[in-house]
Amino acid sequence: MGEILESAGETLLYGLVGFAVMAVAFVALDLLTPGHLARQVWKERNKGASILLAGQMLGVGIVLRAAIGASESEDGLDDGLLSTALYGLAGVVLMTLVFFVVAALTPGRRGASVMEDRDGHAHPAAWVHGAMYLGTALMVGAAVS
Repeated sequence: MGEILESAGETLLYGLVGFAVMAVAFVALDLLTPGHLARQVWKERNKGASILLAGQMLGVGIVLRAAIGASESEDGLDDGLLSTALYGLAGVVLMTLVFFVVAALTPGRRGASVMEDRDGHAHPAAWVHGAMYLGTALMVGAAVS
């Protein structure tokens, strides 16, 4: 029973680290896109913003999964939590760079086309950004493991 409780406690700690990294990713994306991201997604039901955020959160989850899997070492829980946080944040940094690169290659104000919804359809750029986040996450995840 003690081993189960210990594992459950470690799971909670890794979950808290993961949640913190996801929160940082959300704030970074909110700063990069026009308007308030939470309002765009939950109030205005902006499909482009939703696709972008979903791609980013899935991407961060992929990186965190790889980081947690690679953190099982003899160095202890503290090192595992720290490495998970650092790899997760590295993923966020790389996804932010991807956002800038894709935005630089597209016309208009940075991120504005991603947030466009016309006739109930998201701008294709939202799908490109979301896919770029997932691709970046797969690369970072492979590098971690």
